[in-house]
Amino acid sequence: MTSVSEPIRMEVRGLILDPSSNTPIVILRDEDNQIFLPIWIGIFEANAIALRIEGVEPPRPMTHDLLFASLQELGAVVEKVTITDLKDNTFYAMISLLFDSSVLAIDSRPSDALALALRAEAPIFVLRSVLETAKAVDLAGKMPDEDQLRKWLEAVDPDELGKYKM
Repeated sequence: MTSVSEPIRMEVRGLILDPSSNTPIVILRDEDNQIFLPIWIGIFEANAIALRIEGVEPPRPMTHDLLFASLQELGAVVEKVTITDLKDNTFYAMISLLFDSSVLAIDSRPSDALALALRAEAPIFVLRSVLETAKAVDLAGKMPDEDQLRKWLEAVDPDELGKYKM
C-alpha cells in the first residue's frame, strides 16, 4: 500500500509555453516516464531553468546562481527539493539543506526550488498526494511525444493543475 505522503522522484523534462496564455510551464516526470506534472511558472524562473537545462553560463551570476554559490560558500549542501502541497491552485515546495550536520527545511516556490536543484544536481521529489490533487498525467508507460503533450495541455483547465501565482 502506498502512502499519500510518499515522495516520488521526478526530473525536469522540459519547458513549454501554454498555448492559450503563453505562460511558461515546467514539465516534471517520474523516473519511469509514466507520470507527468505540469506547473505553470513565471518567465524569470523559466529563464533560470532553461539556462541550466541548456548548459548556458551567463556572463554574470543570475539570482539562482548567486543563491547556489552562497550556499556552497557557507558549506551548505542542497540535499533535495520536494513539492509538498497544492492549495488554492498554488504549489508549495521545500528545499532541504544539509548544513553543519543538521537538515534545514526552507519554504520555497517550486520554480525557485527547481532552478536551485538543477544547479546543485539535487534530486527532485513530489509527494504522491500532490500528484493526485494536481491530477498529474498518468500515462502508464506510454511515452508522450511533444504533440500529444501539447494537445493535452490545450484541453486541460490550468485551475485543475495548480496554475502558478505570485
